[in-house]
Amino acid sequence: MGYTVGQVAAVAGVTVRTLHHYDKAGLLAPGDRSPAGYRRYTDADLARLQQILFYRELGFSLDEIAAILADPQANALDHLRARQRQLTQEISRLQRLTEVAERAIEVQRTGVVLTPEERFEAFGEITFDLSYAVDAQRKWGDSKGHREAMARAGAHSKEDWRRLMAEAAAWRTDLLSAFYDGEPADGERAMDIAESNRLHLTRWFVPCPPAMHRRIANDITADPRAFALFVPPSQQRPGLAAYLGRALHANAARHVGAACAPTDPPQSRKR
Repeated sequence: MGYTVGQVAAVAGVTVRTLHHYDKAGLLAPGDRSPAGYRRYTDADLARLQQILFYRELGFSLDEIAAILADPQANALDHLRARQRQLTQEISRLQRLTEVAERAIEVQRTGVVLTPEERFEAFGEITFDLSYAVDAQRKWGDSKGHREAMARAGAHSKEDWRRLMAEAAAWRTDLLSAFYDGEPADGERAMDIAESNRLHLTRWFVPCPPAMHRRIANDITADPRAFALFVPPSQQRPGLAAYLGRALHANAARHVGAACAPTDPPQSRKR
């Protein structure tokens, strides 16, 4: 009895127009006729349609599908492997495009409106790995501190960025000097450098209490992208990230200890 074109279209999830196109292209012609002379699809036709739709789903062209189905000796496995390689390459390309889109979104979120020349002039070697910015947005995007920091960054003028980065450059000089001189990370000089960084962040972005500075220290030591925001690759040295992280932690502990210490000298306290 066979199946009408409408029945096949409904079962296969395609349009009648598509089936007519496959017929016209010589890819799938109904193999039977009803007693009244109407063309009908057989079970073999449905099996062939299933193959066609499978290859179409994988992105093969109709000409490629026709070549595969027309040659009984055709090695479908070779065609599938070739298509797998193409799909893998396409997935990689789309992933790269997704990353670019995410980075572009993050640039818009930061609101830092500078031309490429102005960015280079202001930031120099410091480059913002926007994949890290995207991760930060995912982790802290809902926090008040992160939103405030992004708003402050967006409000900075070109001159603000120049001053900010000049301060950061001078701070890196002090950090490297202490590191080269062998100053202990928990010594007063290194902790003062850490405190200078905390005040810098507070002045230009968001209030940075000791607990926040500890989180920054953990990021610096765990993620090279975070460390690169403080020290560009040309100035990085083995052990410097860990040294800076320890200094930030030591300074945070110093502040916590100072907050817990009595405000009056022992001899002046009431007995």
